Amino acid sequence: MPISNTLMNLFGPSPFKPLQAHMRVVVQCAGNVPRLFDALCDDDRKEMKKIRDEIFTLENKADEIKNELRSHLPKSIFMPVDRRDLLEILDLQDSIADTAQDIAGMLMVRRPKVLDSIREPLTDLTQRCVDACNQMAAIMEHLDELVETGFRGPESDVVVVMIDELNRIETDTDQKGIAVLRELFAHESEIDPVSLMVWHRLIHWVGDLANYSEKVGNRLRLLVAH
Repeated sequence: MPISNTLMNLFGPSPFKPLQAHMRVVVQCAGNVPRLFDALCDDDRKEMKKIRDEIFTLENKADEIKNELRSHLPKSIFMPVDRRDLLEILDLQDSIADTAQDIAGMLMVRRPKVLDSIREPLTDLTQRCVDACNQMAAIMEHLDELVETGFRGPESDVVVVMIDELNRIETDTDQKGIAVLRELFAHESEIDPVSLMVWHRLIHWVGDLANYSEKVGNRLRLLVAH
């Protein structure tokens, strides 16, 4: 039997490919959020339902990959990454898809009043949060190389730089979230209290797309640091 096959039997099926596959689905899920808010601002309920269904389908697909990976995650002591670290990264990634689903579900249950003045800052916020998800997805594509090099060397340096950029993007989303809230509260007399409450929750969730992405990046940073 070839040595490579023997090693594969020893280490078990690699969990890194499905972890990357999971992130690809997650980022597709989050990528629909700006489209959803565009449809809300355009008062296009048919398009909102279509996008909601796409988000729910992708979230279910992400759950399937997550559950499959959890069920078959190797317990071998020879894994190059601690099993708990992989499960934590998986859960954080999955939280991104869950949050996108929460946003879609909320908007179908309760459509808050939309002010013309918040459309631009809201678009800036949602797109920047998706930028954070995309940056995290790009980082995850380096996972194979990181594992091969033991999270050391030039490849780890590249990933650290990418994580630094992810942190900058997340900080930017915080500022953009404040800008949307500032605009909402500047016109709160024009918005019913329930809509104001819903907007506050939605903006928090949109920000979470970037927050969870940053947490995944910081978890990988710890692996590189070790």
